[in-house]
Order: sequence, then C-alpha cells, then structure tokens
Amino acid sequence: MFFHLKSYKYFTLRKTLVVGVDIAKERHVGRAFDFRGVELGKRIEFENRKEGMEKFLDWANKIMKANGKENVIVGIEPTGHYWLCFEQYLRENGIKVVLVNPFHVKRSKELDDNTQTKSDIKDPKTIAMLVKDGRYTEPNIPEGIYAEMRVAMNIYERLQKQMNVLKNQIINWLDIYFPEFLEVFSDWEGKTAIATLREMPLPCDVVEKEVEGIIEYWHDKVDVRAISRRRAMDLVETAKRSIGKKEGRKLARQEIKYLLEEYELLKKQIEEIEGEMAELLREVPNGEQLLRIKGVGVKTAVGFISEVGDIRKYEDARQIQKLAGLNIIENSSGKYKGQTCISKRGRGRLRSSLFKAMITIVAKNEEFKQLHRYYTTRQNNPLKKKQSLIALCCKLIRIFFAILKKGIKYDGNKMLSDIKREALARTA
Repeated sequence: MFFHLKSYKYFTLRKTLVVGVDIAKERHVGRAFDFRGVELGKRIEFENRKEGMEKFLDWANKIMKANGKENVIVGIEPTGHYWLCFEQYLRENGIKVVLVNPFHVKRSKELDDNTQTKSDIKDPKTIAMLVKDGRYTEPNIPEGIYAEMRVAMNIYERLQKQMNVLKNQIINWLDIYFPEFLEVFSDWEGKTAIATLREMPLPCDVVEKEVEGIIEYWHDKVDVRAISRRRAMDLVETAKRSIGKKEGRKLARQEIKYLLEEYELLKKQIEEIEGEMAELLREVPNGEQLLRIKGVGVKTAVGFISEVGDIRKYEDARQIQKLAGLNIIENSSGKYKGQTCISKRGRGRLRSSLFKAMITIVAKNEEFKQLHRYYTTRQNNPLKKKQSLIALCCKLIRIFFAILKKGIKYDGNKMLSDIKREALARTA
C-alpha cells in the first residue's frame, strides 16, 4: 500500500529470498536473489496457469533449501491485469507479494548495463533489486464487500462509456436522417421523443402519419399527463421541410430500431447496477453517513470506498491523499523555489472521481461553496479555481476518513473553520 523503506532491515536478513517476476499474458519469468543482490539458482519461465504457478513454488522452495533461506518475498510489476491471479495464488499459499512502481523499473533498468534495453530476462532482476532496497508497495487488494464494490464500479463505468458512445451514435443518426428533429423535441431521450423515433423515425414517416395519427399514437403509447397538439403540428411541418438524407431508408429505420433497443437495455442495466451499489453502501460501516453531505451521491461514495478499500487499513487521511496523487510536491534548489503542484502519482480513477464530484458539491453544498469562494478571493495567497477544487478534494478526503473511521457525523459549521480563523486573526 505504501513504501516500506523503514522496514529495510527485513530484507537484510540472511534468511530471506528475494524473487523478482516479470509478468506477461502467457508466460512469466522469475529470478531469485539474496539480500546482497547475488543471484541464486537459474531463472525460471512458467505459464500463467495453476501448473505453472505450482512449478514456480517448487522452484522457489528448492532454492530456499539449497541456500538456507527461511523466508521468501516476491516482487512483481503491476502492468495490466495479468498479475492478479498470480498474486492471489501466492497469497493463498502464504507467500508475501509486493509491487514495484513500473516508473521506477523504467528509470532504474540502466543501472546494471547502462543500456535502455528492456527484456523478460532483465526486468526480474531490476524488480528484485528494488524490492531488496525496500522500494516497494504492498498490494491493496479489496476483499469481501470492498471487492464487490470495486467490481460494481468497474461495471458501472463500462456501461456509462457504452452509453455515451451509443448516445453519440443516435445523435449522429438524427443529424443524417432527421436533423430538424431536435427543433421539436429539446431532448431525444424524453418519452414522447423516443416513442416517435420508434414508430416514425424518418420525416416521410411523420408526414404520412399526419397530425391526428401522431396524436392518437402518443395517447396509446406515451405515459404523459397531456398530449400537445401544437407539438404534433410542429413535428409535421418540420418533417415537410426536412433536408434529411432520403437514400437507404429501409435500413436506416432498422438502424435506429437497434440503437433504441440497445439504449433501453443499457439504461436498464445502469439502473440495476446503481441499485446494487446502493445496497453495497448500506453494508459498509458508516457508509450511508457519507450521503448526509449535500452533493454527495451513491456513485461518489461507492467510488471512493471501492478505490480506498477498508478504511481501517489507514492511520491518517494523508495516506489516502497520497494514494489519490493529491499530495503537494515542490522542486527547489538553493535560493530557487519552484511552483507547487500535485504529484498525480497513485490511483487516477480515485483522483478523477473526487474532482468530478467536487464540481457538483461546490454547486449544491453551501458550506463548500463558501469555502471555495474564500479560497479564491482571500487576500493572502488566493488560489485559482482549479487549485481551490483540489484543496477541497483533500478536505473531502479528510471528512470521508473521519466519518468512515471514527463514525463522526458531518458538521457543516466545521467546514467553515478556515474562514473563521482568518477573521479572528484580523481582529486580533
């Protein structure tokens, strides 16, 4: 989870075997070293299957016995998703697994041979040397309810991406075959608009149906309180002057039919997964307390917990801030002092979800809105709007941490303490 340079002594024990493994889709490569960096035994290539993993364990045990080692630690580079099954297998067999940053591997691969080469044989040694020096992180693998949340968020984001693509395809279809459609309907996702596209998607279909036929169809198929005759008349008049493409009408009708069917399916799936996310949030201790913050919804709360995992693993909110890549960094040398910025190292999805959520929270939550206004207009060190949102994201992390970890209820007045402190300082 975090760097463990302080636990360097663990690796300097003579009884510890350090193994670096280069992960691939089909075949992994492993090399073993002692605490001095001396290679022990021959390298191993094994398949990403149970038989291959059993072969790896047998290989590691033989090297341990031959060299009098009692402990083994396996370091891997978490590129892609191919390492997940291997990590799970080792964890179930009592083997400690740690992760090294791919960026660190890329930067340190030239230390031995002064070349930029990268290979399946070279990488395991680079990984093992980083582990030996304590430059590693422990994997934050969610378990139980937190694993379910992680999967739920993956499904939700995938469905949302598909929905965005589908909406663009429908708009593209309208631009080609009925570009004036949105002059009558402000939103094609409305009940009446979708019903119209199902029955009479093309301008010629609308003209053929006529005003009375359209009104009768809307009465039968659309569940709304009132049917607008004026809208039906406008639709017919708009269809008569439409410049939409006239060729390929038969398959154009079929295309919009398929698109609308896919839209309804995706919409139903998104509603189902949102319901699952709400149920999962109820099972997390103090999880529903996050919803008491105005502007924070189920997606924001579940997105945060799914990325962070069990809050009991953290001792301080700053650990989560660093996990999200929101920790402040600065380059300085001598009299030169560089501009501060966030590190952007860590879980990008957590950082992105917090920033997007903060835009909504600032718009809806009065306390956050006041604090945002204060940060951007204060006399001493006023922040730019984006900087203020980042600062508020860090404050939101601290609030979430206090609620989930300690069960403290959200208090909007405490949010404004920064403003009050400056007011007191001015009067002093």
